[in-house]
Amino acid sequence: MTYTYTKKSIFLALWLCCSFAFAQEKYTLSGIVTDKNSNESLIGVNIIVPLSNAGVSTNEYGFYSLTLPEGKHTIQISYLGFYTVTKEVDLHADVRLNIGLTESSEQLDEVVVTENSGLETVSSPQMSVNELSISTIKKMPVVLGETDILKSILLLPGVTNAGEAASGFNVRGGAADQNLILLDEATIYNSSHLYGFFSVFNPDAIKDIKLYKGGIPSRYGGRVSSVLDIFQKDGNSKDFHMNGGIGVLSSRLLAEGPIVRDKGSFLIAGRSSYAHLFLKLSDNPNAAYFYDLNTKISYRFNDNNSIFISGYFGRDVISIRNSFKNTYGNSILNFRWNHIFSDKLFSNLSLIYSDYYYGLNLDFVQFNWDSGIQNYNIKYDFKHYVSQGLKLYYGVNGAYYRFNPGEVKPTAENSGANYRKLDDKYALETAIYFDVEHSISERLSLQYGLRLSSFYRLGQTNMNLYENDNPVIFNRDYGIYEKAIPTGTETRSRKDFVKTFTNPEPRASLSYKLNENSSVKASYNRMAQYLHLVSNTSSPTPLDVWAPSGKYIRPQLLDQYAMGYFRDFGNGTYTLETEGFYKTIKNRIDYIDGADLIANNAIEQVILNGEARAYGLEFLLRKKQGRLQGWLSYTLSRSEQRTPPRTPEETGINNGQWYHTPYNKTHDVSLTGSYTFNPKLTLGLNVIVQSGQPVTYPDGYYEYQGVHFPNFSGRNDENLPAYHRLDLSLTYTPKPEKTKGWQSEWVFGIYNLYNRRNAASITFRQDRETARNEAVRLSIFGIVPSISYNFKF
Repeated sequence: MTYTYTKKSIFLALWLCCSFAFAQEKYTLSGIVTDKNSNESLIGVNIIVPLSNAGVSTNEYGFYSLTLPEGKHTIQISYLGFYTVTKEVDLHADVRLNIGLTESSEQLDEVVVTENSGLETVSSPQMSVNELSISTIKKMPVVLGETDILKSILLLPGVTNAGEAASGFNVRGGAADQNLILLDEATIYNSSHLYGFFSVFNPDAIKDIKLYKGGIPSRYGGRVSSVLDIFQKDGNSKDFHMNGGIGVLSSRLLAEGPIVRDKGSFLIAGRSSYAHLFLKLSDNPNAAYFYDLNTKISYRFNDNNSIFISGYFGRDVISIRNSFKNTYGNSILNFRWNHIFSDKLFSNLSLIYSDYYYGLNLDFVQFNWDSGIQNYNIKYDFKHYVSQGLKLYYGVNGAYYRFNPGEVKPTAENSGANYRKLDDKYALETAIYFDVEHSISERLSLQYGLRLSSFYRLGQTNMNLYENDNPVIFNRDYGIYEKAIPTGTETRSRKDFVKTFTNPEPRASLSYKLNENSSVKASYNRMAQYLHLVSNTSSPTPLDVWAPSGKYIRPQLLDQYAMGYFRDFGNGTYTLETEGFYKTIKNRIDYIDGADLIANNAIEQVILNGEARAYGLEFLLRKKQGRLQGWLSYTLSRSEQRTPPRTPEETGINNGQWYHTPYNKTHDVSLTGSYTFNPKLTLGLNVIVQSGQPVTYPDGYYEYQGVHFPNFSGRNDENLPAYHRLDLSLTYTPKPEKTKGWQSEWVFGIYNLYNRRNAASITFRQDRETARNEAVRLSIFGIVPSISYNFKF
């Protein structure tokens, strides 16, 4: 009897507890997190409730939403470089709480550790992502004293480039054109100034940098290797400020201030190089310089509506003896409208224009060459905070492209060139997507979604027709691929869909917490890329031409798998990230031997569709706090490509065998760090060691009428010598205690301290006097000292 009574009592108590738990009301805490001194919105701020192990991070516009049970809660708001704020919140209804954070000063004698400081790295299902703050980037030594965003991401695991002073970057064995580079959501088609000496991103105007190497959310699409997402600052809506810097080869200046105090702001930043001015003093007719301009206007109408208008314009000019002049650059314009429908639903509408122009003025042959790509893009994105454990991202995207492959204009009546306009190409790309962030339990978190993309190749004039729809034929007598002769042409209206592609792109990733400080993660990505960079060089050059998928060129399709182990230790001082990845790419374009890519109106005649694969291991150890900060990264990887024969009679490219891509780097080690001696002095260091770039060397030669001709075997069978260098910088701040008025610092740097002459290329030639074959090694940089002066007021 007693046993039955006790059992009933326990059952009744459990039922009452469960009823109370389910009946307990939940309310939403939401708002915008900003820099208290400037009203600049802050991205990725952690808002954590330690006692309930709940938390959220602010989105790209500083917005957060957190659903909690009714009652009192202690909220902790933390962000790198800012003082941590703790607030008491009593929830009995939905609350809008905007939070301002104050930038912290250097603390050299103590390490301030906040609880759950590694929460995002360990618990988030997002993997293969690296974030860098501008303050960290500015501490890194760089060539010629110019702080450079692209040079900084090359120190991360899985990221390399094609060599010193090479444009672009390569991620996990992918080509440079497989990276989606976004500046305020607008596409940047060439990310470098002066063929890779500088990047197009002015560090003074940049707020946030995030590189996705895998586990890429469904809201991104159009490239198969990575996404580099960069946001500009909004501008200071409280006070007027200026800052800039004077370097050896370039200078920069930024101005920002309120349009309407606490509501609207403007930002304008410019850079220019001036080394060519010194050349003119020595009567040197050559010149190479760049300039760019960043602008932004922000205005907040009320708590629920804000608009942003941002732009970028950049140009490079390279001329040689007034007979050759190359001009190229990006232009973008973006209008964005943020609207908060409710405490749980945030939206962003973007209207984007992006243009890349590249042109040549060749006076010695008396003609100009102009080409480019333009796109108009509309995006509407939503983030829905359904509950504490469930967040939805969804939206639509449409982009219209115009491709100008080239236009030749004679510059004189007696020019040997005739006017010629290659046929413009047009395309439309659309997508609809959804993403889910789902916390199943305290240990297991998922992120999964689907992107459905479509690409429509539109009509144009003079579209070639080929027998059996085959623009490349194989000559069995000579064993080579050749251009097919068109059987005719057709003209289609721009309203016609010449070719349509539709690809579902599923994405999924998960995180399982082993304990409070460590987790394992896994991800899968499928992505489609409909644009192709037509180039047979290892890095982008201004003469590269973009071509759309169509009747003869198929879209690239990626499948990538990754697994990793993540650990936060030393009370948040250190983090360890290890990942393994494997990816395959279908329809990777390759070129027949002797392909002519410039001024080719039938590019399909020199292209074959092949495949690529890459796999490897990545390690990243970070130290995030204290006098000494930095990281050590190591990548062990392989990147290969092949184009097998289409029929038994053909040979394929490289006899159909796998060969190393030009951006294969078997070993890649990077060490970067900064040590703060005192508030006035900070030392920066980079150490880089890499395997040499794959190249094709002749394995013999034959002689014909006294002239030696090299004979080449397999593609990229050899490697350049290993690459390594050491960089140092010293930052001196005369008056670090000053927080108002004129503030300044001197940055002294030495690039390649021990003057290593790293090989950019090795070419072979015949000595005219001895008739002997010889190898010629080309190096770009030896030791390069620099000095720059930075200021703000």
